[in-house]
Amino acid sequence: MESSVQDHREYLDPKVLAKISGLELRARLIVEGFFSGMHRSPNRGVSVEFADHRAYVQGDDLRHVDWKVFGRTDKYYIKEYEQETNLNLLLVVDCSESMAYRSPDSPMTKHEYAASLAAAIAYLTLQQQDSVGLAQFDETITGFIRPSNNTHHWRTVVKELAGRTGSAKTSIGRVMQELAERLGQRTLIILISDLFDDVDGILKGFHFLRYRHHELIVWNLWDPAELSFPFQGPTLFAGLESMGKMLVEPRSLRARYLEQVERFQARLRDGCGRMHVDYSVFTTSTPLDQALSGYLATRSSRLRQRSSRVMGRG
Repeated sequence: MESSVQDHREYLDPKVLAKISGLELRARLIVEGFFSGMHRSPNRGVSVEFADHRAYVQGDDLRHVDWKVFGRTDKYYIKEYEQETNLNLLLVVDCSESMAYRSPDSPMTKHEYAASLAAAIAYLTLQQQDSVGLAQFDETITGFIRPSNNTHHWRTVVKELAGRTGSAKTSIGRVMQELAERLGQRTLIILISDLFDDVDGILKGFHFLRYRHHELIVWNLWDPAELSFPFQGPTLFAGLESMGKMLVEPRSLRARYLEQVERFQARLRDGCGRMHVDYSVFTTSTPLDQALSGYLATRSSRLRQRSSRVMGRG
């Protein structure tokens, strides 16, 4: 596998590849914890790995009663387990025009950053002999590679990621619905996008995927200038995705703009939370290894908190 990485580095810009190489070296051990929680079958039973508790019902095998919980709560709970399965991962990368944006202080465009994250995750997935695929989209799915664990598959994925953004808009809801119809078996989906689209449409698309029992992780990617709006003096903004041009005084708009960004993220976060979709914000100014390790630490913390609530509930 290592030779595959070395032999085909020409497919990505050297600047991007340097980021990926550093991520491989620094995040490998951390990522193992990320993937270990994803190898779970949705079929509950009494095998392999502990998953959750449920209330005891008449006829349950007393061997699976959690007596420690009984001692604290005086109630009977059964330990449920999940079977270990092979991971089926699909990376979904936004290639719409807005992903081409890069402010002067950012090291790469949003699409380059997304491609770097996706390439690194694909490499690490294949290292574990799991399957990884790729879907790229704007208004529709523009490229689709089915998940595979073939040792040469990384070359195929990275070659596709080396493509550039187009001039089309984003239609995430439509794309999510199309993915839900294409995918057969249960799949872990990592969506990497700036999500510049109608929030209601986005959440409707997420609902389609969740209804089909796919697990969804959303990495909402931003350029730092989009979050801080640091512009000074009269500025001519060239809108992406057919939005035209506009001459404005940034200082008069900053407060309202930042309020809209916060509201946009809050609506996405709340909607994802209701559907048990993991939503996180990434910025292109954050080193790739820090971004990924920070996400993994946060996710692990949430899983531990959930486990603690289960163990302490009455």
